[in-house]
Amino acid sequence: MPYLVRSLILFFLLTPCGAAIADDYPSRPVTMIVPFSAGGPGDVIARILGSAMSSLKQSIVIENVVGAGGTLGTNRVAKAAPDGYTLLLMHVGQATAPALYAKLPFDPVGDFAPIGLVTDVPMILVSRPNFPAKDLRDLVAHIRSAGDKITFGNVGLGSASQLCGLMFMSATDTKLTPIYYKGGGPALNDVIAGHIDVYCDPATGPTPYIQSNTIKGYAITSKKRVATLPDVPTSAEAGAPEFDVTTWYGLYAPRGTPKPVIDHLVGALQTALKDPALISRFAELSMAPVESSRATPDALESFLKSEIGKWGRIIKAAGIEPQ
Repeated sequence: MPYLVRSLILFFLLTPCGAAIADDYPSRPVTMIVPFSAGGPGDVIARILGSAMSSLKQSIVIENVVGAGGTLGTNRVAKAAPDGYTLLLMHVGQATAPALYAKLPFDPVGDFAPIGLVTDVPMILVSRPNFPAKDLRDLVAHIRSAGDKITFGNVGLGSASQLCGLMFMSATDTKLTPIYYKGGGPALNDVIAGHIDVYCDPATGPTPYIQSNTIKGYAITSKKRVATLPDVPTSAEAGAPEFDVTTWYGLYAPRGTPKPVIDHLVGALQTALKDPALISRFAELSMAPVESSRATPDALESFLKSEIGKWGRIIKAAGIEPQ
């Protein structure tokens, strides 16, 4: 959207007439853009959240805008009219993009009005069913003795699996050889089939396969064990407390969205995160909604800035050059 047109829209929204529109918000369906494919963790979370934000009294339409590691969908929201009718549900990739891309078409902080954090999805480190390591310490020992011969599934630049792999190698001072896939499904299938050694994925994916003993689960990156996988230790319990990474999700609007609209959305988000149906559905997927104090604009913006710094250091240390 041209800068002049966007400025005029912003001016209109900040006038008394614009304030009246904010007071009537929302008067039509709201679009929540998910920058990843349908059926993936982000899509599932968005649909559960959209259904639970019923206090808006308007439907929330989920639109999947796929491509460029999530930056296409994110840019769509950055350039959208700041009227509260186009939202973004984005994961930790909002924080890693500055270090992974040499030239972004948007500012991950400056172009968005944060609404609040939604959930921290823990990651699970898994292996092929016949991998000899019995626990995480044994796994690390096997990796160190094999040099860089142990293969690690990776869904590509900025993906949760890549970030988890980087954090694991940083925390354990190990080296893995990445094998790239176009999606989490094919990567997980190759772990099950024994074609790759290890993989790290948001808990929503591997849980049923660990439950059925189809693959091995070594550690989950949550603060405490999850009810769906009581036998999988936390990374701290398993001996790697610095292996601390979650695929956190935040909700955003375009920067310049009027404060009354943002306030309305914050209220709807906080109400949704207390909905028993959402809590139950999240629990089935080995995750939980964040506490109310984190589901706020200030909390999300502060957290995002700290995550940009953290991941910038990790990505640079891994020798990954911005693309």
